[in-house]
Amino acid sequence: MVDIVGVGALNWDLLLKVGRLAGSGEEIVVKNVEEEAGGSAANTIAGLGRLGVSCGFIGRVGSDEAGQKIIDAFKADSVDTSMVIRSVGRSGTVYSFVDDSGERTMYVDPGVNDAFQIEDLDPAYLSSARMVHVSSFAGASAFSAVKRIPEFLGDSALSFSPGFLSARGIDSLRPLIDRCSILFLNEKEAQALAGRDVNRAAEKLHKLGGATVAVTLGEKGAVVCGKEGVQRTPGFKVPVVDTTGAGDAFSAGFLFGVLKGYSSAACAKVGNFVASLCVQRMGARSGIPDAAELAAFEEKDLS
Repeated sequence: MVDIVGVGALNWDLLLKVGRLAGSGEEIVVKNVEEEAGGSAANTIAGLGRLGVSCGFIGRVGSDEAGQKIIDAFKADSVDTSMVIRSVGRSGTVYSFVDDSGERTMYVDPGVNDAFQIEDLDPAYLSSARMVHVSSFAGASAFSAVKRIPEFLGDSALSFSPGFLSARGIDSLRPLIDRCSILFLNEKEAQALAGRDVNRAAEKLHKLGGATVAVTLGEKGAVVCGKEGVQRTPGFKVPVVDTTGAGDAFSAGFLFGVLKGYSSAACAKVGNFVASLCVQRMGARSGIPDAAELAAFEEKDLS
């Protein structure tokens, strides 16, 4: 079987480059359009596959051309797609507008992701993995299925990236937070769940479920709270082209470090490195390094 199984929405991303994000009633010219496979957990799993980790994914794509492209993109990064279901209908689509500073706004059409259900989860596949990495779905019924994942894990560790689901509050996410070993949040998500002070928010969430809590802070790096207490790891100063998928890239690097037995601080450093490459190119996946690039970084910066 595989080391890590991902569960979450599968999307086809359309990335529209603009000079600046439009205000109400404004008309802004699109400079360029790029497209690629996306989805939060899917980006992390694709990144891990590219880094040489054995990975698989559980999710749904449509019967359209985008669905096949999403599957092909996974295969290009050596991700097992045997548990990806092809449903009649359109694949999930995300329209992202990215300005000259790399900031973005996103519009999500869930497509067949909304049809995800508890029957899509294969208990044997989940429990055979060393870790299961879960991210959000837009639809309420799909989220209800995701909340039951802990029932099928056996001894597998759980990694959770709630994304916009953080707005639902801690109580709604408790079935996953109480079981997870690693909780990934950005600064706004941590504040929504546990208060404005990021260090205290990370501490509160760590004490709640015992998980290692990693909060990404953009160019400022990351805060990690675990058994060693709160630690801040600085980011890398790089030219930013697009911040799409930066948090997913950080998760890929961090989980890579976890599988190699690195300390939390070293995991965060690898996560920051992977994220720093991601933001230098358009899209969530095009900037992710391969195993050789990461090995060079490990030898230079972690030895």
